[in-house]
Amino acid sequence: METRRIGELDLLRFLAAMSVTVFHLMFRGFAADDFSKVPYPLLAPVAKYGFLGVELFFIISGFVILMTASRGNLKHFAISRITRLYPTFWVCCTLTFVAILLIGGERFSASPGQYLANLTMMGGFTDVAPLDGAYWSLFVELKFYALVALILLFRQLERTQLLLALWLSASVLLNIFPVRVLNLVFIQDYAPLFIGGAICYLIYARGVSLPRLTILGVACAAAVHHALGAVPGFEQKFRTDLNEYVIAGAVTGMFATLLLIALNRTGWLAKTKWVALGALTYPLYLIHQNIGYMLFNLAYPALNPHVLVWGTVALFLVCAHLIDRFVEQRCTRQLKRALEVGLGKIQPTHSGRPLEAGQVIGQPGYGRLGDSRGVRGGGRVTERARGGPSPLSRPSPSLSRPSNRPYKRAEQTTQRHSKP
Repeated sequence: METRRIGELDLLRFLAAMSVTVFHLMFRGFAADDFSKVPYPLLAPVAKYGFLGVELFFIISGFVILMTASRGNLKHFAISRITRLYPTFWVCCTLTFVAILLIGGERFSASPGQYLANLTMMGGFTDVAPLDGAYWSLFVELKFYALVALILLFRQLERTQLLLALWLSASVLLNIFPVRVLNLVFIQDYAPLFIGGAICYLIYARGVSLPRLTILGVACAAAVHHALGAVPGFEQKFRTDLNEYVIAGAVTGMFATLLLIALNRTGWLAKTKWVALGALTYPLYLIHQNIGYMLFNLAYPALNPHVLVWGTVALFLVCAHLIDRFVEQRCTRQLKRALEVGLGKIQPTHSGRPLEAGQVIGQPGYGRLGDSRGVRGGGRVTERARGGPSPLSRPSPSLSRPSNRPYKRAEQTTQRHSKP
């Protein structure tokens, strides 16, 4: 039977991870804080915009995390997030700690206590410094997961659109009248990105409507406003100039791209399999920055900067593939099964293995933060198979709906999806 996942999100995730990698290795490390000795003026004028890849990650997360939550089961959601985030993170965090001990030199240092604290991924609650600067976004993601978990806990999934509108309104008000505690709780700086992605999922699942398009437009405008507001601080820190039109266009383009995906208007991109690229995203994001700086400082100027920079990028891609193959594809499933057994979530299937709503029959389960783990086409677990419709899959009035969708409406199916 034919199956098809949302492969465009795999591609977007890979592009986001690569843009952040390029930003760190070809611009940020040398531009400030004396992290790297290697200048790369050839691509620095372009690489300096790579920080926007994190914004793209957050938009994608809004889409896929709501898709994961659409089953309406808090335990399922918690197990999904734990198993998709932690095993790979533990391995990458350990690799970074070992690298610091071996080749960190005077610039990079870490203690066993710091390493153990980092393994919890809760460094945002403490004063413990992260082993890698890229970890900051994981704490932002965890706060978003917590808000989604609250919706599931209080069984308010049917009111998701209203809650997103209220969250967006609160974010706009907090931007005008900031309250530090509320800014932290409601992720004020990045809320429009998560909201935009989540609204795109509602469009994907239930159709286009004027309220959804309105929320999406306001979220896009708020995200652009925040991105432009960060420009002066960025320019001062890195002693460079940014083109505000490039930033505004890039953020707007991210929202437009997710909307096209939600409407199934991505053409040949939707027909191409990008799974292998998407699998590299999470480990690549976690290992590239500080280890890259340490390798640069160890090998430069003995090695040509072009050979060093691109050789390091290639090395990280290979490492990301190995981590995905031997950690993500093996340890993650074992941890998931252990948690399911512990929480009594094992359900029999035709093959004796637990089958989740939206999982493709004959394909392994999958989905991390920002993953494109939804599917289109046949071979999915239907509403009848899982005992009822998703709270997010009820039909609603729409302005228009493509008539040539290659998959059924979300009221007939759910998707298993998921992380930064």
